[in-house]
Amino acid sequence: MLPQVLVIDDEEDLRWALAKALSQDGYTVLTAGCAGEGLEVLGRQNVSLVLLDLKLPDMDGLEVLPRIKERHPGTPVIMITGYGTIETAVQALKRGAAGYITKPFELHELRLVVKRILEINRLHNELDFLRSELTRNYQDLVGCSKAILELRELIRRVAPTDATVLITGESGTGKEVVAVAIHRLSPRKDGPFVPVNCAAVPEHLLESELFGHEKGAFTGAVKRHIGRFEVAHRGTIFLDEVAEMPPAMQVKLLRALQDKSFTRVGGSETVQVDMRVIAATNRPIEEAVAAGRFREDLYYRLNVVRIHIPPLRERKEDIPLLVRHFLQRFRPYYQSPGIAEEAMALLHRYHWPGNVRELQNVIERALILCQGEEIRPRHLPRELQDGSSSLPPSLPAGDGDMTLEQVEKLLIQRALAKTGGNRTQAARLLGISRSALLYRMHKFGLD
Repeated sequence: MLPQVLVIDDEEDLRWALAKALSQDGYTVLTAGCAGEGLEVLGRQNVSLVLLDLKLPDMDGLEVLPRIKERHPGTPVIMITGYGTIETAVQALKRGAAGYITKPFELHELRLVVKRILEINRLHNELDFLRSELTRNYQDLVGCSKAILELRELIRRVAPTDATVLITGESGTGKEVVAVAIHRLSPRKDGPFVPVNCAAVPEHLLESELFGHEKGAFTGAVKRHIGRFEVAHRGTIFLDEVAEMPPAMQVKLLRALQDKSFTRVGGSETVQVDMRVIAATNRPIEEAVAAGRFREDLYYRLNVVRIHIPPLRERKEDIPLLVRHFLQRFRPYYQSPGIAEEAMALLHRYHWPGNVRELQNVIERALILCQGEEIRPRHLPRELQDGSSSLPPSLPAGDGDMTLEQVEKLLIQRALAKTGGNRTQAARLLGISRSALLYRMHKFGLD
């Protein structure tokens, strides 16, 4: 669409001359003889630039300018001033005018000014768009540390490809945030992003959840169910906590990834899918492969591109930015002028076993308690005030020969004991979701 230029001037001959000159440059020119008519045109047309005379019969140009900028802040305005009114032109610039030109002027001079202002405005709009895209794509990947900058660069390089990605990192580091960023920067960004928590779905329902089922496939299957793989067609599926997947399902997942097709439970029709696969785990998956708990061939199928997210304790320089980010996020719900230096120092000192998710929870809790005041040490959890971690970082003497599953079971038992059996609080201490905790409790016979 060609740029539309609106000329607001009470001199008919000048309006005609400007329209003719600017039309030669490919612009569509609209004209108005007074301020009221000009504002009406602006209300119903998509105008790219306004040429506004300073002296109009119904309103002074300096009065019209703020109205235009208020209603159409992205539309540049060039003031047309009479000889000897430079001071007024300066006032116009202070009030938001993009430029001015003094009568009498040469038409070629005006055409150059219009071209320059439109080009500057186009560049500003492109910059604003790129900034908004950057904010949207990386909105939760906050930080200025070397680790985060390298992570963003890796995401930028991987996203345009269709390669399978395996994201590793402790619970709460933001693995789904990275997966979402990859999806938003990929050619599949207009397709669905479908997350599946493999640890949260009961083993006997996982196949149906992933691949769907036909009516009558099992007791309770009263109608056809479309699985997450089918929903993710032409988009991205995110398999979170993939290392928790039962061995029988690993075989079926491998086959589906190899063939890019599957069969619904209880059905015979082969369903073809076109999707990108991103998987994630908070466990040392190589150990699971070595122990025979995770298929080696599936591991290699998933581990095409590896992205590791460092824990928060290894990038503490990002904590102030993260705190400001969470304060901004929660501002519509809780009012607070900010955080005291003493409280920020405690946040820096803490070990953060629950990583970014735990920090977010701590900030939200503090905002609830501070009731509009500045966040101070007394608003933080006791373990932060004491300078200790949520759970002891080391195991008792004699536990060095424990298996990974035994260690995990012990930590769950400790978290439950510390919270008096409150599963929601225990999950928060461990930095995992409540559903993942319930799955592990059932797995270890703790329920």
